[in-house]
Amino acid sequence: MASIHRTTMTPTKLELLTGWLPKQSWYVGAGGTPDLVKAGGFRLDDPAGEVGIEFMVVADAAGQEPVAYLVPLGYRGAALEGVPDEALIGTSEHGVLGTRWIYDGAHDPVVLARLAALLRGEAEPQQQNVSDTPDPTVVVHGAGPGQAADVRINRVLRAAEAGQEASGSLVAGWTWPDGTAVRGVFAALSPQ
Repeated sequence: MASIHRTTMTPTKLELLTGWLPKQSWYVGAGGTPDLVKAGGFRLDDPAGEVGIEFMVVADAAGQEPVAYLVPLGYRGAALEGVPDEALIGTSEHGVLGTRWIYDGAHDPVVLARLAALLRGEAEPQQQNVSDTPDPTVVVHGAGPGQAADVRINRVLRAAEAGQEASGSLVAGWTWPDGTAVRGVFAALSPQ
């Protein structure tokens, strides 16, 4: 089980994402610097204990209406080989673990494998900020063990009404900057 360290990261995750997010093709901001706040998310465990895995929701309040983005993060103790340059969000000094290479989880094979396992019902989501604690608010609809499929990550999140979830979808919540709590589809299995 993953341990959450109560320590510092310099630069912070939000500082790194503020510079990285506007460079992504799926960013829908109007330009300029985003005004990011942490809005939700959850964690998954790496059975090998090597990669920290977090699915972070950030809300950008810079525009007229806030936009929620899902950024899967892979925290590593060394650089990841064989990924495109844009996969690296940045490095940060962790107060306990030292230098961490923080990757966009959409390019990290461990993050993607654990997300696929979750969608098949073979992994358990964990609280984002509490060690060794399952997160029952993260729900997978349909799917099952052994189902072969590609994983699709929804980068720009939209609130969904209960019952709109398709089979093989991962639903979780986030909070808008005004305090409104919503839920939506974070990821889904697409048949191969």
